[in-house]
Amino acid sequence: MDPVPPPSLRRTPVQQRSAERLARILDACAELLDETGYEQLSTRAVAVRAGVPIGSVYRFFGNKRAMADALAQRNLDRYAERIAARLAAAGDVDAYSAIDGVLDEYIAMKRTVPGFALVDFGVPAPPAGEGPGEDANHLVADRLCGLLADHLGRTTDDVLRRKVLVGVEAADALLQLAFRTAPSGDPGLVAEIRELLYAYLAPSLT
Repeated sequence: MDPVPPPSLRRTPVQQRSAERLARILDACAELLDETGYEQLSTRAVAVRAGVPIGSVYRFFGNKRAMADALAQRNLDRYAERIAARLAAAGDVDAYSAIDGVLDEYIAMKRTVPGFALVDFGVPAPPAGEGPGEDANHLVADRLCGLLADHLGRTTDDVLRRKVLVGVEAADALLQLAFRTAPSGDPGLVAEIRELLYAYLAPSLT
């Protein structure tokens, strides 16, 4: 089973059958996000799509936000796994190739992973009457910082954490623009984002 943080789950599955049911629920959630959007998403619709009783959904999640939070965490886990696998397969890579991996894997997920366009690594709307939870870009930056530092032999320190966070924030805003401009991401804008990350991040990763 993909790891999901305890705050998103009422109950952590311990048996394979429960883990598979949880995966079906999250898969159904992702599909319905693409079809209906976050505002129209409902736990009942997810249960029907997943082919499970509504009680099974509520065993894991108290509401649709908790379900979307778990989907976002699964996306982040899978993103990190894809980057780690790419870096491991590439062997001895430089900072520019590492940046390519981070950017290309995100774009690939944006184009192909159900629900990712609305819930990549964070839920689009906070619960009524509550502030937003932990900032998604901080979570992404922390994970990327560790992956890149480990692979490139770079010490993780406050300077690198800040650089990676700024890079993530900038890339996030510009990638939104690229995908608003063209459904698969405007190639010209993606190229500009790549150059920006090269210039800003690569010196800190060497």
